Amino acid sequence: MAGDYVFDRVEGEGIFEIPVGPVHAGIIEPGHFRFSVMGESVIKLEIRHFYTHKGTEKSGEGKSPEHLICLAERISGDNSVAHAVACAQALEVLGGMEVPLRAQMIRVIYLELERLHNHMSDIAGISLDAAFSFGASQLMRLKESLLNLNERLTGTRLLRSAVILGGVCRDISEAEKGWLIETIKKSEEDFDEIVKILGQVDSLIDRAETTGQIKKEIAETLGAVGPVARASGVDRDLRRDHPYAAYRDFSFKVPVFTGGDVESRMNVKIQEAYESFKMICDALASMPPGPVRGALKPLARSRAAIGYVESPRGECFHWILTDKHGMISRWKVQSPSFSNWPLIEYAVLENIVPDFPLINKSMNLSYSGNDR
Repeated sequence: MAGDYVFDRVEGEGIFEIPVGPVHAGIIEPGHFRFSVMGESVIKLEIRHFYTHKGTEKSGEGKSPEHLICLAERISGDNSVAHAVACAQALEVLGGMEVPLRAQMIRVIYLELERLHNHMSDIAGISLDAAFSFGASQLMRLKESLLNLNERLTGTRLLRSAVILGGVCRDISEAEKGWLIETIKKSEEDFDEIVKILGQVDSLIDRAETTGQIKKEIAETLGAVGPVARASGVDRDLRRDHPYAAYRDFSFKVPVFTGGDVESRMNVKIQEAYESFKMICDALASMPPGPVRGALKPLARSRAAIGYVESPRGECFHWILTDKHGMISRWKVQSPSFSNWPLIEYAVLENIVPDFPLINKSMNLSYSGNDR
């Protein structure tokens, strides 16, 4: 029948299909997974998405720049800052707006705070799916403390509306600087202790090693981004390779592993978290005086611009085109989850069905970001 979604079928003696979703037990959005298995070994996985396509890009047409940033924040809730900054940067290029250096520094702080609470959640998910509940609960406790820090700093746990056109919505006072540095250092010490415990749990490491491997050639061919790519030996990070905001003013390491498995993806996120802790403290210590928002200007007519960010999940792009009146005519978003979802079909091959949740958590792909 026209309009039906046709799945590729694997047939043969002893082969079974296991359908999962589109409605899941948790609060995640819908997505359908169809496994073809021989016993418990996965020989094929096919994914179907876009059950909740929201038409976000179309909704942005004709909107004001401020409204567009508001929409961008809602593409993927836990990556609100990344999408807001990428969108704002494209708009600022179109308007020829100068973002003050202090605002750029604060944007870096917000972006790295977002990376931290995302990575805490991801590593906790891996720990939980490997049946190490203690490690998961400790990491989620640390994530909660970071979300509370966000709320105290900006008034919102997920840093919504913290990034505005031309800069940021509020400054960080000297008193807040001292409190923030102290809190971040305590969080790093806490995280370090948890990581040491995780490394001593053989059952966790055994489940993570060699599980869900993605070879470098597959990652490069399919355009993998972010921690998924770096765990497979792809040495790429927009913060270093194409600096934006104030990243050119910082020295930081980009962790790259070559195993391509769950353990490598977990290790990439662990090492990135350490770099984020350091970068936030460095930004607070070196933040120059000055305003936190530049002058607003009208958008150029019949022009296009692109903004980009290395989000916690990877490369995030926002392309914006204006019409002859300087209004937003077209908005195209490339989310990291859209880039990485196809790779999970390769990651699960020759693994057993019970390892799928572990592989899935290690990649942390967003349904909302994909179905935008």
